[in-house]
Amino acid sequence: MAVRHEIKSQLAKLLATEDLIVEHKHVETACFNVHTRVLTLPMWERASNIVYDLLVGHEVGHALFTPDENWLEKVAVPPQFVNVVEDARIEKLMKRKYMGLAKTFFRGYQELNDEDFFSISDGNVDDFNLADRANLYFKIGNFLDICFDSEEKVLIQKIAEVETFDEVLKVAEELYLFCKKEKEEEKVDDMPIPPEVGQGGESKTSASQSQPSDGEGSSGDNVGESDPQIPQQTNQEGESGTPVATDDPEVRTADSLQENLQDLVNSESMENVYVELPQVDLKKIIADNSEIHEDINSFFSIQQNNVPSVNIYERADRHFVEFKRSSQKEVNYLVKEFECRKAADSYARATTARTGVLDTSKLHTYKYNEDLFKKVSVIPDGKNHGLIFVLDWSGSMSRVMTDTIKQLYNLIWFCKKVSIPFEVYAFTNEWNRPMVDYETGDMIRPMDTSLAYEAKENLLSVSHEFSMMNILTSRVNGKQLEHQMINIWRVANYFSDQYMVGYGIPPRMGLSGTPLNEAFVTLHQILPKFQRENKLQKVQCIVLTDGEANHLARHVEVQRRWEDKPHMGRRQLTGGNTFLRDRKTGNTYNVPYGWHGFSDLMLQNLRDNFPSVNFVGIRVLEGRDASHFMKLYYDQYSKEYYKIQNDWKKLRSFTIKTSGYHAYFAMSAASLSQDAEFDVDEGATKAKIKSAFIKSLKTKKLNKKVLGEFISLVA
Repeated sequence: MAVRHEIKSQLAKLLATEDLIVEHKHVETACFNVHTRVLTLPMWERASNIVYDLLVGHEVGHALFTPDENWLEKVAVPPQFVNVVEDARIEKLMKRKYMGLAKTFFRGYQELNDEDFFSISDGNVDDFNLADRANLYFKIGNFLDICFDSEEKVLIQKIAEVETFDEVLKVAEELYLFCKKEKEEEKVDDMPIPPEVGQGGESKTSASQSQPSDGEGSSGDNVGESDPQIPQQTNQEGESGTPVATDDPEVRTADSLQENLQDLVNSESMENVYVELPQVDLKKIIADNSEIHEDINSFFSIQQNNVPSVNIYERADRHFVEFKRSSQKEVNYLVKEFECRKAADSYARATTARTGVLDTSKLHTYKYNEDLFKKVSVIPDGKNHGLIFVLDWSGSMSRVMTDTIKQLYNLIWFCKKVSIPFEVYAFTNEWNRPMVDYETGDMIRPMDTSLAYEAKENLLSVSHEFSMMNILTSRVNGKQLEHQMINIWRVANYFSDQYMVGYGIPPRMGLSGTPLNEAFVTLHQILPKFQRENKLQKVQCIVLTDGEANHLARHVEVQRRWEDKPHMGRRQLTGGNTFLRDRKTGNTYNVPYGWHGFSDLMLQNLRDNFPSVNFVGIRVLEGRDASHFMKLYYDQYSKEYYKIQNDWKKLRSFTIKTSGYHAYFAMSAASLSQDAEFDVDEGATKAKIKSAFIKSLKTKKLNKKVLGEFISLVA
């Protein structure tokens, strides 16, 4: 029933017209915390849809209209009586605000009446006190004939007319005093008549008779004895008496409704768990760009000094220069497409306006032309763009790291040509390992095991090992950027062919697991910081990865026998009964079972928080992984599945539009590694020339298709 709960939560938030937090938990009754703005609803899994909607609408009414104040300081009235009047008021206001709710309340209360939720079938409603009858009148009065005398009608009319909570308290006090007086009068009427005392002090009731009679009196030994059913009280003089009981009246129909509503709750269902994102400290999460390259430079320098006669990086650096030269056509294509799309967009948004200045060239036409003012075409300024790249630095990327870096570099050179600021982050669990001196092997800095946030119950867990390495940035000059790109190119080449390159890499630059979801958590702080510092209006977030990430864990308090205070532990998230709650947007997301589903959920949460950001995924696939990846998003018998299959066969690429990304580009690793240039050896046969030509055309077609779609999103 998790989906149903989510639907009803959305209904509550829509009705509330505010960022309301809705929780479904194992509670007996609904309640609203006016301080935290959390509406807690029981898991009414046995309720019909119409009754569920009624209950949700009622509680939202309290959320909207019941103020956050301690009304007990104003009036000394039992809460039940205030609730009777307040329920009538908030339901009236809800039906006034949402006219469609009138039908929901009518049908919902009809069903509750038919099922005797107010427990009135065995009694006579006319015998109920005024508070009970008022409660029934304003809830199920359409289905009952409830009688009021003239004095009672005045109070009923007052309840119907209340508009403010202060008026509620005033009328509730009147209702309570009326019912209290009514009960006291009933007590007096029900009291037994005291026996008459005859002459000589004898009672007219016979001592030998167990029942009252008009017989002779008895001995005076029983004088002063009271009826055992009447509470006995001693006055100030020490005399025994039988005063009137002054206990408060009750609203039995309200109690019955609450008790019967509890039967709608499924106590055997799993308890819902609500988790939230931590607010991480970026200083602890982000590995600084300069620190990273200082570490790489130091390691590479020591390696080279150990082999002074040979340039151990010559082969990798030569391949970098060759790739840079060959990629310029693709980069120029990106630039051209970007500028064309920007110009077309600006033209489409251009407006023409009168200036208020006379056009002297049109004055001679004043007799038949009213348009004598100069006009100006207003073309809105283009938006400031920025790009953030998130690179998968996991072990499975080793085979395709160089090809992925090639795509990344094409986009970076594009950014440089059109003056778009950018940042490149690689997510890893390796950078935070202990730092050592590469010459001596001595430890310089141990691993920091502290978290980047304060751990609390049901916060998502981000490991102390996790880091976002800021490997490339537009904040450095062109020469520095070139050097940094060569550094990362050498590292990528090592992963692709570590047995042949002839050099090593810094230990902290090693590949790790796939903390993709942790990266999504940190983007909540990275994106606004990047946008604010560069004064950007439009940001693209590009994620380059080859696989899925695990579910995150959540923090839980665990009381261990040997400890006085609870220990903050971790527990893996489970799909179905777990919900991600975002207090900023008020949205709640049902956590799915699948790994890719959870990442899509995290992306949707990012999109809801940053509507001006485009999130684009680039998935580098090995041939054997393509079919599995397609089936994650499309039914294998659907038209969409056959279409992307054909795209894959023809172009070795396809685009998914149903994931958490705005667009998810899948690209063949083998195709990316092929050179787009038409190059054959001298003296090659016709067959080899033909094969090379076809391969070149396919590669160019693939690149242009993917890059064209990408630019359409950016521009």
